[in-house]
Amino acid sequence: MKNQDFSHGEFMLTPKFAVFRQNGGFMEDYKGNRLPMIGDMAPAFHAVTTQGEINFPNDYSGKWVVLFSYQADFTPVCTTELMTFASMIKEFKELDTELIGLSIDSVYSHIAWLRKIRELSWKDIKHVDITFPLIADITRETAEKYAMLLNVNSVKQMFRAVFIIDPEGKIRATLCYPTTIGRNIQEIKRIVMAVQKADWEKAATPADWIPGEDVMLPPPGTYGAATDRMEKVNENMYCLDWFLSFKQSNEISETQENEPEANPFPSAYPTRRRSNNRR
Repeated sequence: MKNQDFSHGEFMLTPKFAVFRQNGGFMEDYKGNRLPMIGDMAPAFHAVTTQGEINFPNDYSGKWVVLFSYQADFTPVCTTELMTFASMIKEFKELDTELIGLSIDSVYSHIAWLRKIRELSWKDIKHVDITFPLIADITRETAEKYAMLLNVNSVKQMFRAVFIIDPEGKIRATLCYPTTIGRNIQEIKRIVMAVQKADWEKAATPADWIPGEDVMLPPPGTYGAATDRMEKVNENMYCLDWFLSFKQSNEISETQENEPEANPFPSAYPTRRRSNNRR
């Protein structure tokens, strides 16, 4: 297909991916496996790690997993990410979630880096031990399976990928970051909690949802059900419209525990205090 000129670069279509060339640089078509998508079964792998050999998914049966790749050992952004993951490992374990990191460095490089991290202090994080496994993917076999590599000017580079995998081994969420942008680890935790909540409640979470806030009910599928949704009052739910309904949470949001509530239907339950603001 003929290339099309754009004001800031050149856009190309390849057999697998669209590619953009800018300022003389060229990101080549990735020839490996495609990026696993939400709903796919996570590719299985055997790996050498800083915590010994692991077999995925067998060793993690029944657990949630956050699998993340990073650029390289001894890189500044990655160091802050690992320190933050390590500082939150108990929070992830409370969610029945295990962490696995991956780069294409050797296990000896990993060990040297983790020993150095123990000496560092950053923000409120001091002298942390990285007790979750880091995969030493020197053959790039696992990175290829998860399409964690990009070809940039004919050089393969890791990018910051995140895969949230459920206890059945299915990918439930993915995130991709450029090498210059550190990940928000709290957001990764929030996504895990949101997916778990949606599963348990058979519901969805609205924009900016945080634990303790209300969830959203699936919209009715028929005209009659839409009418019933609006007309039948249920003290555990409220409707802004037939397609926009919420189920009240019994949890207390940490950020909203002491805030007053704005009830969209104040006459429905005037004496009941709900946990969330609704605007």
